[in-house]
Amino acid sequence: MAPYYVGLDVHSRQSVFVIEDAAGQVVGQGEVPTTPEGLQQLQTQHRLPAGTPVALETGTVAFFVARHLRRLGLEPVVVDAQEVRLKAHRPTQKSDRRDAYELCEGLRRDIYRILVHVPPPAVSALRDTLSRRRHFVRLQTAEINAVKRLLRAAGLGHLSRALRTEVGWGKLLAAVAPQPDLRAFGEHHRAAWRCAGEQVAALEHALGAQQRAFARDLERLETAPGVGPIVAATTLAVFSEVTRFPSAKHAASYAGLVPSTYQSGTRDAHGRITKRGSAELRAMLCEAAQHARRPTHPLHPYFTKLCAKRGYKMAVIAVAHRLARILFAMLRDGTDFDVHRLGIAVGPFTRTTVDAYRLKRAPRAHRA
Repeated sequence: MAPYYVGLDVHSRQSVFVIEDAAGQVVGQGEVPTTPEGLQQLQTQHRLPAGTPVALETGTVAFFVARHLRRLGLEPVVVDAQEVRLKAHRPTQKSDRRDAYELCEGLRRDIYRILVHVPPPAVSALRDTLSRRRHFVRLQTAEINAVKRLLRAAGLGHLSRALRTEVGWGKLLAAVAPQPDLRAFGEHHRAAWRCAGEQVAALEHALGAQQRAFARDLERLETAPGVGPIVAATTLAVFSEVTRFPSAKHAASYAGLVPSTYQSGTRDAHGRITKRGSAELRAMLCEAAQHARRPTHPLHPYFTKLCAKRGYKMAVIAVAHRLARILFAMLRDGTDFDVHRLGIAVGPFTRTTVDAYRLKRAPRAHRA
């Protein structure tokens, strides 16, 4: 049992702390600056031994503080802020000191269940780079959509095709050359699109350097059909340490790809997916899952059966769920993709169809 428990209500400038012993007696409280020096002062002044658990809520600077606490030898425990508020003893009497006390008391009594994983520095850097890349990719998409809306308003919607390359932009500007105002707006949007593309290229270069530390795991993930470098890097960054998941089912639930459950008595119903977890991982897995519509994809039989029964979107979600479990198992076991473990038969097959009706052949005319 830890001799001390610390609750830390973190803010951008000052953080409020409460320290309790194993019996629940408050042995220290106050404020420290939210800086590496301030956190060092907290440890030194109150003589916190290595391994002392420190509870803090999720927030903007939570990972920053957690990383520095870990460097000091303390054990940060990042708790979901909503759970802290739901389990607070006095939820209508909120203050920084009371929040720190609630965190400390909840940590000592071990009542929190939604704990946020603090990734290692290398994984955290990979997450940040992927996040910045997504930001500039979305900026490019926003510029393309803005030009499409502009062209549709001018009755030229048929020109808004193939705007993801310089050649496509050049053809568009040449087509609207007789309209100076429209061409000027198009040049503004192309400049912003081009600037965002330069940032994407720079971030992809930095991403390539960061991925060298995970080269073997990324190569292993890319052996799965439909999984490219960005999908593999996103999966690795989100799952981080796969040993923290008891099973593949828990990994899929962490990605938010499991159906919500409504069970009470004899009623057992399932609804939409929970969407809890990384939205970007779900988006990447759904992109990879759409490759299953191709007949050469190993999951194509699974996809076509669900597509005929429940529709295209439902089939994509189901394949994305299965991909999440497959990728997790590959990372956990350290193995490449193996089609023989999918529970499907490998072809080629000969298909025979039986028709109930067919057209009659017209009789040939007899020659005289």
